[in-house]
Amino acid sequence: MSGRDEHEPTPRHVNRSDLRGPADVVQARDVYGGVHFHGDPVDRESPPRQLPGDVRGFVNRIAELRALDRLTGDDDARLTLSVITGTAGVGKTSLALRWAHRARHRFPDGQLYANLRGYDPGEPIRPEAVLDRFLRALGVPAAAIPADREDREALYRSRLADRRVLLVLDNAATARQVRPLLPGSDTCLTIVTSRSMLSGLVTRDGGRRLTLPMLTEDDAVALLRSVTADHRAGDDPDELIELARLCARLPLALRIAAERAAGRPFMPLGELIQDLRDESALWDALTAEDDEEADAVRTVFAWSYRGLGTTAARVFRLIGLHPGPDFSVPAVAALAGVPVAQVRQPLDALVTAHLVEQHASGRFHLHDLLRAYAVDQVRQFEDEEDRREALRRVLEWYLHSADAALARTLPFNRTVPLEPPADVVPLAFTSAAEADAWFDGERDNLVAATRAAADAGMPRTAWQFAAILRSVFMHRNAFEGWFTTARIGLAAARSLGDRRGEAEALESLGKAHFQSRQLDEAAEHHRAALAIRRDIGDAQGTAVSVNALGLLGLRHRRLTDALDHFTDALTRFERLGNRRWQALLLSNLAETRYELGELTQAVELLERALAVQREIADRGQEGNSLFFLSMALRELGRIGEAEAAMGRALAIAEDAGSPVWLAHWLVEQARVLRASGRPAEALEAVHRAATIQRRLGDRSREAMALDGAGEAYQELGRAEEAVAFHLRAAASHRGLGDAWQLAVSLANLAAALVGAGRLEEAEPPRWEAWDLLARFDDARAAALRDRIEAIGGS
Repeated sequence: MSGRDEHEPTPRHVNRSDLRGPADVVQARDVYGGVHFHGDPVDRESPPRQLPGDVRGFVNRIAELRALDRLTGDDDARLTLSVITGTAGVGKTSLALRWAHRARHRFPDGQLYANLRGYDPGEPIRPEAVLDRFLRALGVPAAAIPADREDREALYRSRLADRRVLLVLDNAATARQVRPLLPGSDTCLTIVTSRSMLSGLVTRDGGRRLTLPMLTEDDAVALLRSVTADHRAGDDPDELIELARLCARLPLALRIAAERAAGRPFMPLGELIQDLRDESALWDALTAEDDEEADAVRTVFAWSYRGLGTTAARVFRLIGLHPGPDFSVPAVAALAGVPVAQVRQPLDALVTAHLVEQHASGRFHLHDLLRAYAVDQVRQFEDEEDRREALRRVLEWYLHSADAALARTLPFNRTVPLEPPADVVPLAFTSAAEADAWFDGERDNLVAATRAAADAGMPRTAWQFAAILRSVFMHRNAFEGWFTTARIGLAAARSLGDRRGEAEALESLGKAHFQSRQLDEAAEHHRAALAIRRDIGDAQGTAVSVNALGLLGLRHRRLTDALDHFTDALTRFERLGNRRWQALLLSNLAETRYELGELTQAVELLERALAVQREIADRGQEGNSLFFLSMALRELGRIGEAEAAMGRALAIAEDAGSPVWLAHWLVEQARVLRASGRPAEALEAVHRAATIQRRLGDRSREAMALDGAGEAYQELGRAEEAVAFHLRAAASHRGLGDAWQLAVSLANLAAALVGAGRLEEAEPPRWEAWDLLARFDDARAAALRDRIEAIGGS
């Protein structure tokens, strides 16, 4: 297939792989030392180890740890779900993580962790997003993760079947949030923490509840001593008891109080306690909660917060405006409107005070209670205009940093010109790898920033986020974030009456549906974008949308429609003088001509495209054009030229380090090798292609590689082995609903069965292929029907 999307440098099939079970194991025994098509390579990857670090200053909870040991049972009577409940700040997460670290040796296939953010001021994390993360952690490639939640659940449970994996689902809000994440296997254990009772998980899902009480007085004092021991000596035991009482014996409050005491080693503990009493007397309730424990926690927060320096206190409260789940130093600098160097020391002070947690190098987050407190403080001490400006700065920083990263990774994909940032310094990236790593680390924050921009009445920023992130998510098949931001962008643009922005969002949704194989929805959105672009006189956008309809025609194998759309789009880009797009359309037209059997015309178009692509250094599209050039030259019998074209294409893929390009183009190299009488070398090429495609998760292209292996085996005179590969390829194409590729594989299967002397078995695939081809009226389909008729000499 051709470059299906003008914003990606090489075509990418929209198909997804289930990867639900091990592949068949087939071996080509005597070919150049042996070619082995093994099972699923992701099974051999390192298991996930996602547990956060164990908790410092953990004390006692011996009874609760033993209760968890009892609840989880032994190998003969194993519990699969444990629910830890208790009041805010009582130490549910600490207990879960302490037990998980002690028991992880019992789960050799890995540990998965997710903070479901059920009590954050923002929205709880959706199960779909957690499934996406867990599937990636379990080795499923991005391209193999379905867009539909039910499909994700099925794939997730299939990946966990018969594995011993421990899951910790922290801060759950409801049973509904948890239930899609529960494995279906009794070999796994899930631990859920929540402030709610989650009765449904107990009554319906068979969970066992452990309600966590406040620490005993002795344990609370022991926690205080464990934190202060290296900094203070001689504190009165009665005063430690009083401090523990003022903290309601809640671990979160105790740790904050202990850190403050440790930071003032020469201040009498009695004075610190009096400060805390005074704070309690002045406290105004932060939330509607009206219980002693909640008041105690909030009082400790206020007491510690008021002990901060002016700058650290301001940084803390501004963090309450951050839209995402965690944050970096530069993001905090943008919030505060100061250089990065000026926020490092305040952040260190907040970490030391236990008000902010550092969970990775340069990355921080807040406990949900502390985030709520920061939100309260920023509303009290920053006026509305200052709050809006701080949020605008951080959103602008994320927007321009994303644009800079996109410029480094996908320079041809920047379709939304941004005005220079007013008062923030976005990140600069020295390499594509650095930019890709930033996108991976900030994905949740970028989605949250898009939503925050829309919620804060910044619709232009919201749709610009969606437009920039389209290319990022497209190349990762990150459908959850892609659909979310595109829909937000669409609503934002419509609220503005910005029809250009509306068309950008509709185009993004069209691409997302296309790539997730929802072709009717893709057509609907692309036609809507085209109508707007025509109406507002957007010549460039109109041409882009016409090309998208051409790609849909090609995907449906409506070749005449595709030809008409591509010809129309090419004419428009010629009028605009956009040479990059002209070359891309020439390549799309060439693929269509190739599929129509018009090989000489395809070669002429590709040579024109290549001349431009080489001149403007569009290496990805140059490689793609060389790929199609090889196909046309090979069928014209110009095998040497085809081999040279494939050599240049593969060199581009190797230089770029692109496994997507390499795996796809290797299948054509194998065809060229077979055409030159070297089937054993062809087998080596398709083996490599199939292995990479399995890792990438592109099941359609993997099936094409397997079908190519079958053809190579046929030419080696090993028809029985060819049958096995054609069967696997046909099964994949059938599952994906690809009628054309299924017909090709079935025809190859029939030929292999005849070659193996299994004439009667060849008839069903032969005539199924014939029936499928009745859907197509092009010359290539007619040639395949002729070939089917000739199978077996009939």
